Amino acid sequence: MRHRRIQRAALLAGAALLGAHFSIAAFSQAPLSPAKIQLHGVISGYLEPYFTQNWSLFAPDPTKDDQGIVVRAKCADGAVTDYYDVTGPLIKETQEDRFFPSRTVRLVSNGLNQLNDSDDLLWRLRQKQKEENSEGSEAKGGKDKRDIPLTPYEKSQHMDAERSLSRFALTRINNVCPDGTDPTAVQARMYIKKLPPWSQRKNAKAQSTLDIYDLPWKKAVELQ
Repeated sequence: MRHRRIQRAALLAGAALLGAHFSIAAFSQAPLSPAKIQLHGVISGYLEPYFTQNWSLFAPDPTKDDQGIVVRAKCADGAVTDYYDVTGPLIKETQEDRFFPSRTVRLVSNGLNQLNDSDDLLWRLRQKQKEENSEGSEAKGGKDKRDIPLTPYEKSQHMDAERSLSRFALTRINNVCPDGTDPTAVQARMYIKKLPPWSQRKNAKAQSTLDIYDLPWKKAVELQ
């Protein structure tokens, strides 16, 4: 009798956990609402990275750009160095060893993904608003709609990504200061090189575009 009660309790607990899991997953794909925005951090914290929900299963997104970071340093005497490539050497290391490739480059790609991570619906709304502002700014007398602000969870994700990318970039630069001292601060720069679309692959005049985003300066002592 006691054994059956334990089995029944275990089944009820399992059913409750599964019900809660699928309810959270379904709620993450519900239309945007004040409740969804308020609970976005809690929901994303539970679902990511193993239970992330999106609509990309039957619509894969092939690589359309080349992303990476470069970094410059500030020395003790106040001098600022040139930019040093961080991503390029890592990709070269990976390509030179096909059987046992280095996974260090993932530290950069994961940080960039985290920096650009956003709820699919919020991302589409921001893109739509951006297009409307760019196309209808003249008709509206130059008054654009206010940008959709980042959610608290997105702000936290961005701060973590900025810190991790800056910390990793700091470890990739050595002896860059003229006096031989360690850098006192670093600034990482993210670049996104958008490649020509596949439809333009035979067009010799098709050119790529380059977008650059400077991350804030980070003190070296705060990254160690």
